[in-house]
Formats: sequence, structure tokens, C-alpha cells
Amino acid sequence: MTSLPSLPTPKKMGLVIDLDVCVGCHACVVNCKEWNTGGYGAALSDQHPYDADVSGTWLNRVHAFEVVPEGGEVVGEAGEARIVHFPKSCLHCEDAPCVTACPTGASYKRAEDGIVLVDEDMCIGCGLCAWSCPYGAREMDLAAGVMKKCTLCIDRIYNETLNQIDRQPACVRTCPANARHFGDLADPNSVVSIMVAQRGGMDLMPEQGTRPVNKYLPPRARKPLAASAGAAAQEDTSGATGFFAWLDGMLDRI
Repeated sequence: MTSLPSLPTPKKMGLVIDLDVCVGCHACVVNCKEWNTGGYGAALSDQHPYDADVSGTWLNRVHAFEVVPEGGEVVGEAGEARIVHFPKSCLHCEDAPCVTACPTGASYKRAEDGIVLVDEDMCIGCGLCAWSCPYGAREMDLAAGVMKKCTLCIDRIYNETLNQIDRQPACVRTCPANARHFGDLADPNSVVSIMVAQRGGMDLMPEQGTRPVNKYLPPRARKPLAASAGAAAQEDTSGATGFFAWLDGMLDRI
């Protein structure tokens, strides 16, 4: 079995994902697939991509959940309906069970920055790491016969030939809503650590005891739509002139 680093890693490189602003566009998913197909390790394969039984390897997925408002039994019963988009990939846990379950040493955690990786030359495709991961963050690549997982785009973040702005995971670089952030969560003064402290960043399934490095920022409380409509209706437009005065008068007649 593989051992975890004997000492805490000096850096804890990871992601902070803001569930309040993720729109579920899947741009991070697609760019992750594109970069990792042509980058670190073997390509991410697809099986029967244009058939009804399509399957493939993806290192990042976005799930969508309907949220039941407090006091309601169904969505929208006691409040406004809400959809939360939940991206999920490897969390690079401090106490990573996928590493200690690996019989060949293929799965390992880097001592310098805490990133969990797979040495594909040593992987025998036994699947023990996938069975041990409580988050379902590993996938078997059927074409390569080895396990795949998020690498935090290690071939980008340390690549000095890239511009500084591009030395971050592909998913972070491509997110149009700025919902994904990358940095050192061992540094309390880093941008990601400050975000976690200010917004109450959470671990996914903390009861598992894996101490994931990646954090989630919870959705902020929404104002009821009725309250927002009421505020708009009370807006003072008495000072409007010209076209806007005419438009205000027309709207009053509706």
C-alpha cells in the first residue's frame, strides 16, 4: 500500500468553488477534458461518442440540484425555487484513502504541494482507489486501462513558458462566472484562504474524515422575488423628463 507524506505538506494547492455564482454552463468540464486529453498523461478516451450508449472519461463533472426552501415540502412551496449547480472533481484530500488503498504505489500525494496524482505506468487498473474514494472522483479510462483523476493541471501551474495568468488549472481559467479559484490553502493570507474565511468555506462530506483541500463557498441567502418586486414598484420616478417621463406615463396605464 502507498503511504501518505509523513509530515504536513508546506503547500496545499487546491480549488475554492463558489456555489453562489456557478451557472452550470459546463465550460470548466469541457476545457478540463480538452486540456487533459492533450496534456499530462494519456488522452481521456470516449467510447461510441456518436451512439446511443456513449461513455467516456471526464475528470470534472457538474451536478444540478433543486433546493427545497426552508419550511416547504416541494420546491417553491414555502419560498422561491432554486437550482444549485455543484461542480465536483478530485478534492486532493489530506488524508486521501485512494492513496493508501493503492497496492502498487501508482496513486500518491506529493510532499511539496499536496497534489494527489496517478503514475499511469504503475497503475494496473484494479479500481481499489475508486472504491475507496467517498466522492466518486476517479474514473477508469477503458481505452488506457488505468485510473484517471484531476491533476490540478500540474503541467500548467508550474509551466514557466506560460504567461502568469495562464498558470492555473484549465477549469479556473475558463470559468465565465468566476466561480472557480485556485491557490495555496495552507497560506492563510492567500486569496483563496481569505475567501474561505470570509464566506464560511465548507468541506464536502466532512464526516468521512478525509480532510479535503478543496473548499466550497455556500450559496448566499436570496431575497424573495415579491420583496424585490415591491421595491421596484416603490421607486420614485417623479423626476423623470423627456422620453423617460413619457415611458413612465405609458407604463402607468398598463
